[in-house]
Amino acid sequence: MAIAYGLALPIGWNREREARSAGLRTFPIVAIASCGLAMLGTSFANPTSDALSRILQGLVTGIGFVGGGAILRAKHSVSGTSTAASVWNVGILGAATGFGYWHIALMLSLVNFLTLQYLTPLKREIHLELEREKARDGDSPLDD
Repeated sequence: MAIAYGLALPIGWNREREARSAGLRTFPIVAIASCGLAMLGTSFANPTSDALSRILQGLVTGIGFVGGGAILRAKHSVSGTSTAASVWNVGILGAATGFGYWHIALMLSLVNFLTLQYLTPLKREIHLELEREKARDGDSPLDD
């Protein structure tokens, strides 16, 4: 559980720093809860692949519900999808840790964190450039 917590912390830190709806507290909690559920499932006497599959199915559904709460819809925009996807990722990271697949959990954490860390500034730059192009063309977003 400590591994799941530690792997989720940088992702939560990134979302907190970006002032997103889920952050430093949510991500580690989702990770350890998912890890705990996976560990609980494997602790049953002779767990079958069918039983473990049902645990994963329920876990994915629950994580989707939590992640869905991070998505906000405004008049002409939707935000929070990266945070929601990250919540889902961290839940799977926790389950992977709980089932003993630390290498998968490590990759999920690393790729998620690096994507948020390095592609967020690129996305901002792309959006700024699009806004500059609209302004040059006389297409004001206020015209809508």
